[in-house]
Amino acid sequence: MTTLVRALKARTFRSLRRHRNYRIFFTGQLVSLAGTWMQNVALAWLVLELSGSALAVGALAFWRFVPFTVFGLVAGVVADRVDSRRFVMATQAAAMAVSVVLAVVTLTGTATLPVVYVLAALGGIALAFDAPGRQALTYQLVGPRELPNAVALNAGLFNGSRVIGPAIAGVVIAAAGTGACFVVNAVSFLAVLTALAHLRTEELHVVERDPGARLVDGTRRALAFAWRDTELRLVLGVVTIVSLVGFNFHVLVPLLADAKLDVGPEGFGLLSASFGLGALAGALVTATFRVASWRLFASGGAAFGVLALALAPVTNAVLAGALLLGAGAAFTLFTANANALVQLGSPDRLRGRLIGLYLFAFAGVAPVGGLFAGWLADVGGTSLAFAVAGLTSLATVGVASSWRSRVAVLRDEPGLAR
Repeated sequence: MTTLVRALKARTFRSLRRHRNYRIFFTGQLVSLAGTWMQNVALAWLVLELSGSALAVGALAFWRFVPFTVFGLVAGVVADRVDSRRFVMATQAAAMAVSVVLAVVTLTGTATLPVVYVLAALGGIALAFDAPGRQALTYQLVGPRELPNAVALNAGLFNGSRVIGPAIAGVVIAAAGTGACFVVNAVSFLAVLTALAHLRTEELHVVERDPGARLVDGTRRALAFAWRDTELRLVLGVVTIVSLVGFNFHVLVPLLADAKLDVGPEGFGLLSASFGLGALAGALVTATFRVASWRLFASGGAAFGVLALALAPVTNAVLAGALLLGAGAAFTLFTANANALVQLGSPDRLRGRLIGLYLFAFAGVAPVGGLFAGWLADVGGTSLAFAVAGLTSLATVGVASSWRSRVAVLRDEPGLAR
């Protein structure tokens, strides 16, 4: 047993052990992302305080994620043309500026729904450009062999922050208001900016750039490549549909906490933290696997669908927290494998654009998905919204897996069916 535990520990954290640059970047992100999740929780609660409307929270999701719809593919082209480290430093500094303004308008009592939506959109623009640059930088930090492990650890870091950030945010909001959360987040950006400044550029994995890539032609080439590759086409298709209908917990959990469970901001923070704790556990489990695979990807999507469906009738906060814990683990298993499959299936010169396509599928449809989830919750409560999310996720994964198996048989490619 001791030998097994040591082996799992060695496999789980191998990217951190082997790559100094990745350790530094990971540490900076550890501080910054906790602040980011405090801000995410505070934004949703601020909108509820200003409006009291489920649809208004859905609209917040629209304004936060519509930049991925508008700029997601553009960001991928830029990421293929420029130095990833400097690019991420610029996007992180822009996001920090948005947090500073959010803190000012909230603490001075001048925050209104239009102001919050504009600032959420500006933060979304920074994130839309940051995401493909950060993913491309991860590849440079660890190289192709350790990429699946680093992607899983990044997911663990991101979702581990969901445990710390929301739990702290619930207490801070109750004690000092939402503005304090924005202040903490603004300061936390200094950690990741310092980490990026201290990376050893000579140790970064060398990648082929495409400095002449143009928006239309460059995007067309990425789309054509993804369409020709069966694995990429199906992964991106499944992620698009499940993200559109299923991944709207940022809208549904605050509504579940406020309207159905009546647990207040502290309870909302704990429910969000439950999802994050599950996602952290799922990421650590995913990191133990040596390779990314369709089987893990589909298993995560199916489990997520079952758990979302199980959440539909729940009226007990403890049971809701337990189901959110499981849903978080399934979510990470699904998304970490999707991310790694896309990156490993991409040539260097197209990696930024294909990451941009993945992020468009994951977050670019979120504005419509957030509004749809808010509308469902207005019509039939969170019960209807969770039921639709669960059934859609299950059906999508089932159809895609069946299609993939049929293609493998027709092409006599038994390796595709792994």
